[in-house]
Amino acid sequence: MARRSRTKSGFSRIKRMSSMARSVAHASRLCPIQLASRKLALPSRGSILFHVEKIDLLAVALGLAALAGINLYLTVFATGLAIHFHWITLAQQYQSLEILGDPWIISVAGVLYLLEFFADKIPWVDSIWDAVHTVIRPIGGALLAIQVLGHPNPPLTVIVALLAGGTSLIAHTVKAATRLASNTSPEPFSNIGLSIGEDIAVLGGLALVHFNPVLALIVFLIGIGAFFYFAPKILRAIKTKIWLAWKKLNGPANHKMPVQLPIVLPNRLAFVFHRDNVLGETIAWTARCISGRGRRIPANLFGALVATREEPRKLLFVTRKFARTIDLGDALVAHESRFLFENLVISPAAAKGQTYSFIFPRSDGAVVEQIVHDLHQQLSEPVLTEQEQGAAV
Repeated sequence: MARRSRTKSGFSRIKRMSSMARSVAHASRLCPIQLASRKLALPSRGSILFHVEKIDLLAVALGLAALAGINLYLTVFATGLAIHFHWITLAQQYQSLEILGDPWIISVAGVLYLLEFFADKIPWVDSIWDAVHTVIRPIGGALLAIQVLGHPNPPLTVIVALLAGGTSLIAHTVKAATRLASNTSPEPFSNIGLSIGEDIAVLGGLALVHFNPVLALIVFLIGIGAFFYFAPKILRAIKTKIWLAWKKLNGPANHKMPVQLPIVLPNRLAFVFHRDNVLGETIAWTARCISGRGRRIPANLFGALVATREEPRKLLFVTRKFARTIDLGDALVAHESRFLFENLVISPAAAKGQTYSFIFPRSDGAVVEQIVHDLHQQLSEPVLTEQEQGAAV
């Protein structure tokens, strides 16, 4: 019986070992298949090159669109010359751009660039030129991007056209806002410098797109991100300059006209003033203006300056969202006339301190003069102590 049990247990061990051997053999047969499937799952070199070429195409398309938003005619003219005279050799995927080397296209782009070259350097003429090209540059940038792609499928064409048009519009908006800001100064040197700098930037951008499209795409994406970060400031600046230009055209400055400063705020500003007026101060006068510079006051905000009877050495700047207190102390108040606006400057008497400026339209020159006169009177009066104020009451 013992021998039979040992024999039986031996057979069971042999049976278990044979089943394990079959499992190992089965696994060994599966391993090559699994390894082969893993190898097939890896992207091939051809597919990687295909995706890289697509990224390069997109980079070139958006790069040309961004440069077209700055100067469309120079972008087409310089690219056409480089292709026509074989300064650059187009790769196979960029053969669709060869049309830009046509002599007729180069000639038309050159004539239009010559016009823009001179228009860009004359104050306010450059802004009019930019206004006309608000539609032309995005359309031109979209067409250039589509030409880079050749003849892809229609959905891709529409997507790239939208992206390229938006990119051109962003670049155009930044340029137009910069020109509007520079036009507040009547001298033409800033316009000339900006125009030359933009042309150099376009030529440098074309070189970067040619030699390293991906790096150019990264640079353009950083620029677009910066635009969206500064977009509120840029749009406020554009709105301010357009409003000031409109007011200048419709109302010439008159510094000698007598004025009576109002004591009532518009409803949308009165709500903010009364909300923050905890002490119940009464308004001595108000004047609608635009913020220039100052601590905790963003530039180019429409609002109003408010003086109260109870605090003659303080001013309030009230906007639709907040009110900021300006401590005058022994500040110096001055009136500066600029080409596009009248500037009220409040600067500290000492070397240290915060300087504030507020912008008025040219037609409100007399208003600024009256404010300066009133503030000079308030600041010249002696400051009463609490005991003197109580005795006066």
